[in-house]
Amino acid sequence: MSLRRIAPALCLAAACLATPALATDIDNMTEAEREAFRTEVRAYLLENPEVLMEAISVLEERQANAEAERDLQLVAANAPALFGMEGDYVLGNPDGDITVVEFQDYRCGYCRRAAPEVTELLESDGNIRLIVKEFPILGEQSVLASRFALAARYVAGDTAYEDLHYALIEMRGDMTEMSLASLADDLGYDGTAILAGMDDPRIDEILNANYALAQTMGISGTPTFVFGRQLVRGYIPGAQMEAIVAEERSALQ
Repeated sequence: MSLRRIAPALCLAAACLATPALATDIDNMTEAEREAFRTEVRAYLLENPEVLMEAISVLEERQANAEAERDLQLVAANAPALFGMEGDYVLGNPDGDITVVEFQDYRCGYCRRAAPEVTELLESDGNIRLIVKEFPILGEQSVLASRFALAARYVAGDTAYEDLHYALIEMRGDMTEMSLASLADDLGYDGTAILAGMDDPRIDEILNANYALAQTMGISGTPTFVFGRQLVRGYIPGAQMEAIVAEERSALQ
């Protein structure tokens, strides 16, 4: 954070501590009084530089709290689209007491990093409902991969989508129609048939709805998670995921 942005507030606070009488009527100071004020503030800050770090810490904490409160309001206001949108696929326990939503892109490095930790969370907890939000934002190959995964669900069923979901997040190399069809074939599905199903209008509806929801919530990167009531932007390690789930579960009791 730039010190220039908070310097006026710091100076005023320091002056009030150092010279209360001088700071009580700052708007009506003469030029000489203003110069004395500046000198006193500078001397105070030089003698007490820790005040700068303390003020920055307090300001950052307040900003973080305000952002967290805004995110709570965003989740509450958009709960139907987050947790109950038609066409969303649910992993984990469909009847879980905690719902986790993940906005993800198959070509996102941090999504790939988070994937095994999310899987471990689902398996070790056993009571989490994970909603996958296809949110391809990293170019044409990302869009192609998401459309292919969604087409697999409509052409070959939920199991096909789930198998391809995990395979795509681990896939390396270019994502082309040929490589995606080959991947599906290797998993025992008809890759050519899935390619033919990518023009299904339901796929456009899902992706457009996810883009609109992300815009409404100020989501511009992947992965982005919603753990119950809490919006988490970016990658977090598995231990932190577990802690947030525990906190959300405690709030239900």
